[in-house]
Amino acid sequence: MADLRVELYGELVGHLVGADRRTFDFIATKHAIETFGLGSTILSESVPFDLIANRSRAARRRNFFAELLPEGTALDNLAAEIRVSTDDVIPLLAQFGRDVAGAVQIYDPEAPGEPRKPDLAPVDAAEVGRMLANTQAAPLGNRPKSGRTSPAGVQDKIVLAHKENQWFQVLEGYPSTHIIKPPSVRYPTITFDEEYGFRAAKAAGLTTFDAWIEDFGGVRGLVIDRCDRSPDAPQGRIHQEDMNQALGASKNEKYQEFGGKVSLKRVADVLGRNGDRTSLDQLLRLLTVSQAVGNLDMHGKNISMLHLHDGSTKITPAYDVVPQAHLDSDGKMALAINRK
Repeated sequence: MADLRVELYGELVGHLVGADRRTFDFIATKHAIETFGLGSTILSESVPFDLIANRSRAARRRNFFAELLPEGTALDNLAAEIRVSTDDVIPLLAQFGRDVAGAVQIYDPEAPGEPRKPDLAPVDAAEVGRMLANTQAAPLGNRPKSGRTSPAGVQDKIVLAHKENQWFQVLEGYPSTHIIKPPSVRYPTITFDEEYGFRAAKAAGLTTFDAWIEDFGGVRGLVIDRCDRSPDAPQGRIHQEDMNQALGASKNEKYQEFGGKVSLKRVADVLGRNGDRTSLDQLLRLLTVSQAVGNLDMHGKNISMLHLHDGSTKITPAYDVVPQAHLDSDGKMALAINRK
């Protein structure tokens, strides 16, 4: 396997060098520094574009890329499909790194079939329903061998593109436009709870995007517009990173009680670093709505920031605002409010 190419907004910004999950690293290209500036954090707050990478921050750089992958059964299914361990970050990104969160694309330039041509495959409602009913058979909605998508998160989901009233599977890195979540056996109301939470967030001005319940051949799914996709952006993608990536937190460290790497203060520090008062106001509004509706799972992977092509940053529109206080849980917020 060759060093993986890392592209951002269609520009080659670096390579992932090495295959060992414990020692691989990101090396920025001269082109990245010339295009976005020395020290630019447009890729990640944890991965500045430096001429010489700081060795002491190598783990932070590795974590950014590892956190592009999904969690839970979605990651299990992707790893099983290509017969690697769930912590084998490099082979997983080599196979599924072309359509991840944000505007980054990662791939092996020497893999068979390169260079690939992004494409779409139409699917009808019944086929979407089958994918939702059995996410293990087509992890994240990927078509075997040509599916290259890997959105982060722990919930079961598939990702598709929607154009001219038709759903499509995305192939060879074509940008998906929507996330669709299936019903949950463990929490039968969760799909409807999330749709309600989304409406509350939209009413509070936290998002302009849409989410709705749709029937796919007898299987109801929650359809969500992707806020990191836009036909006006380069290659249809807007770059984003979540607070786990920005703060160097891994997996369950998204919860403040596990290590304390993510807290509301640290999130506010990141968002306010460039004097972005609007994002801080939005964070406060998100916190207020989450407390009001019982969105206990407002953790480090459910708060993200956009890195726009011009180098500016702002908080993303709200997502995954899910009322949970009525469920059987400890009732704790993922991030403490006033130390509680």
